[in-house]
Amino acid sequence: MMKREIHAVTGAFGYSGKYIASRLLEKGAEVITLTNSPNRPNPFDGRIRAFPFNFDNPNALAESLAGVKVLYNTYWVRFNHTGFNHNEAVENTKVLFKAAKTAGVARVVHVSITNPSIDSPLEYFSGKARLEEALKETGLSYAIIRLAVLFGKEDILINNIAWTLRSFPLFGVFGDGEYRLEPIYVDDLAQIAVEQGEGAESLTLDTVGPETFTYRELVQTIGYIIGKRRPIIPMPVWAGRVASSVIGYFVNDVLVTSEEIEGLMADLLYTGAAPLGKTRLTKWAMEHRDTLGMRYSSELARRIDRERSYERA
Repeated sequence: MMKREIHAVTGAFGYSGKYIASRLLEKGAEVITLTNSPNRPNPFDGRIRAFPFNFDNPNALAESLAGVKVLYNTYWVRFNHTGFNHNEAVENTKVLFKAAKTAGVARVVHVSITNPSIDSPLEYFSGKARLEEALKETGLSYAIIRLAVLFGKEDILINNIAWTLRSFPLFGVFGDGEYRLEPIYVDDLAQIAVEQGEGAESLTLDTVGPETFTYRELVQTIGYIIGKRRPIIPMPVWAGRVASSVIGYFVNDVLVTSEEIEGLMADLLYTGAAPLGKTRLTKWAMEHRDTLGMRYSSELARRIDRERSYERA
């Protein structure tokens, strides 16, 4: 009997990693996960073995990857905060790539961001660019998947836009709101990632969905779908930051960061590439309109409570 291939997914008990792992299990692969949350509920009924990241012990990390054919890396942090930051995430991921090389992993599928640049003043975009270069320098076969906005059941951005529309009588956008986004469904991303895991050619893909919105259009569309049309008010960036900070204080979370605002307004979440995702946000949101935005989704709560299911909460 032929032995099943082993594939490793970072964060399989989390968001995008869970969908990638599900796709791999459907194909009959043996799947392991590297995680900072080994005590988070296992949504796969024990079919996936969990190993700690062991960034401080590269030899142990390499041992965890022994026999793995493909590594799917979704590990990253959204913003700098006490206990985690972009620079640490970059250095940790470099350790992961080197461990994959040491372990003999054949291919790495790495999730990046649209429009990364080493010279970007925004750490999110410069950090992702540094990691793309670090992966190339390993000499491993790779597929770099560049995406910007994910949507799905466990989503934060789209859900919290809906939550804000449900909770307040108006919605403020930074500046004119004419900067663009190309959201992709998380399971479409997973399918693309798994397909790229089967390849051998090293390549970089802009991975976007079939619909493009300005930010203003996105808010209007979500409001229409959930039945909460609100006046959309252009706001100076400073005022938007203040409003976001006030809301963040009351929900005990970071609603949006200055870097995220700058990235949005610089159109860095837009590529104009041919869409690889097939699921329309409008169709998905219509199917989930009764639950979308009913509860706030907290980034910090997910990172602080590592024994809780990684779902909308």
